[in-house]
Amino acid sequence: MKIAVIVGSLRKDSINRKIAKELIEVAPKPLALETIEIGDLPLFNDDLDSDNPPSAWVNFRQKIKACDGVIFVTPEYNRSVPGVLKNAIDVGSRPYGSSVWSGKPAAVISASPGAIGGFGANHHLRQSLVFLDMPTMQQPEAYLSQFEEVTDRTRKYLEKIVNAYANWAMKIRENRT
Repeated sequence: MKIAVIVGSLRKDSINRKIAKELIEVAPKPLALETIEIGDLPLFNDDLDSDNPPSAWVNFRQKIKACDGVIFVTPEYNRSVPGVLKNAIDVGSRPYGSSVWSGKPAAVISASPGAIGGFGANHHLRQSLVFLDMPTMQQPEAYLSQFEEVTDRTRKYLEKIVNAYANWAMKIRENRT
């Protein structure tokens, strides 16, 4: 299964990007994880989504459409998701009736140097995923608090998460065929 990994932080050395890289390294064989960048997407504006939408939108939509599932790795900004991540979700959900997200199994991992590990962002993102018709893995939950670097303990935890996602996403896929 081809799985998109979307990182909600644009910083090249962000803790969330480090987590995404680690997920890619520890993912089990049935999964092929690939980071899809969101930093070059123009802000969503319905007026631009005409016969000739921005090429960055078209490329992003094609990449997500070609994937079998999505893992979101996000920081928390003001108890919610970063604007760049919300923009990517909006771009992929349009034009109305042509969402690239629909039916794709999703997982949400949030990480923060703070004490609650991005709990607010994690759950705020899940609210959007419900509307987008993305079945979202419920367990194990993934809130990485007081996070600074990937350690052996973190690596084992991320491996547990991505293995659970692989098993769960395969079941979703089997039920849809």
